[in-house]
Amino acid sequence: MSEKILIIAVKMQEQNDDHFESSLEELSSLCKTAGGKVAKVMTQNRQKIHPAYYIGEGKMEEINEAVDELEINLVVSNDELSAGQLRNLSDRFGVRVIDRSQLILDIFAQRAHTKEGKLQVELAQLEYMLPRLHGQGEAMSRLGAGIGTRGPGETKLETDQRHIRRRIFDIKRRLKLVVQQREQYRKRRKTNDAFQIAIVGYTNAGKSTLFNRLTKSSSHEENQLFATLDPLTRRIQLPSGFQTLVTDTVGFIQDLPTSLVASFKSTLEEVTEADFILHVVDAANPDLDQHQRTVSNLLRDLNAHTIPMLTVYNKYDKIDTDFIAMNHPNILVSAFDQEDIQKLQIKIEEILKDEWDWYKLDLTPDQGKMLNRLEHETIISDRFYEEEQNEYVVEGYMRQEHPLKSLLKE
Repeated sequence: MSEKILIIAVKMQEQNDDHFESSLEELSSLCKTAGGKVAKVMTQNRQKIHPAYYIGEGKMEEINEAVDELEINLVVSNDELSAGQLRNLSDRFGVRVIDRSQLILDIFAQRAHTKEGKLQVELAQLEYMLPRLHGQGEAMSRLGAGIGTRGPGETKLETDQRHIRRRIFDIKRRLKLVVQQREQYRKRRKTNDAFQIAIVGYTNAGKSTLFNRLTKSSSHEENQLFATLDPLTRRIQLPSGFQTLVTDTVGFIQDLPTSLVASFKSTLEEVTEADFILHVVDAANPDLDQHQRTVSNLLRDLNAHTIPMLTVYNKYDKIDTDFIAMNHPNILVSAFDQEDIQKLQIKIEEILKDEWDWYKLDLTPDQGKMLNRLEHETIISDRFYEEEQNEYVVEGYMRQEHPLKSLLKE
């Protein structure tokens, strides 16, 4: 039985209408993803947030009536609430109250499958709860059931802050080890000199679908927010024969809780290690400008904005107006169209050729090993056999810091 949810939101004067509307739509999608059913959305225009109740007294009465009338199980606030506000609201409404951050943490708790993912979610949940422990006694002592109470750390959350601090310390220590292992994997990939492409984008833009079509694999894909939490890496071969690793990453979202950005840093660091980024955008989403900005800002925060990038405008089969692209270079695709996937692969190679250095090499027939490396590690544009010289002539493009570069100079 899905929980009935009432969403409450305050619109401040300086807030842009479109941004406010889109954050509400996103919150509704998040509620659906968490397994709830949104029965009603109630908003209020205010000059400033009410310090004790978040919303004004008059609106409280209306909400109270709606809670009774619609038999609401859960009230979700569009903004982050303080411990006092959470306590006051749940006392007034007689039902559980959570905020946007708790909802996102809850979805992450459902979605995390790897040891690292689970630890990261628990860390974010504990760090979120620590300053809000005062006055949550009753809610905490009840064993969790329902949206906003899930996750590894909720059963023993007494008001004992020492216990939580110790747990946070312990998780951070364990995550450090996981991060070190990840570092080693990355170093190994770098020493083997594998070229790495990271797929990034706003949540639900179609990253996993694109990843699956490119790598012919079946990672988790569905029409929900945060379908992917744990990064997956696969090897693919582009049309020229060039081989590269592709990584699918967690979706970005506006107003992501700070504790989450911090605890998912190591997952997102896959992006900073990439040699090339595919930024997937849902071209049919009315709020795509905002989505693109959110991703660009996060890439800047991660210091990944200087990595060569191709914007992939996905779901173009769902667009019914003239489409104007904001980012360049770009390509319009539908991830379900095999021809589009091939066009995308060709486009990636074209951009890489522009970035890389051109080379020409003469190889003798006994240098098969070298030829094989050139086929897989560079983009070969032409090769032919010179009978008189008994040599293979190979032309192509190679990235500046490739180990084979030194051989070319000789």
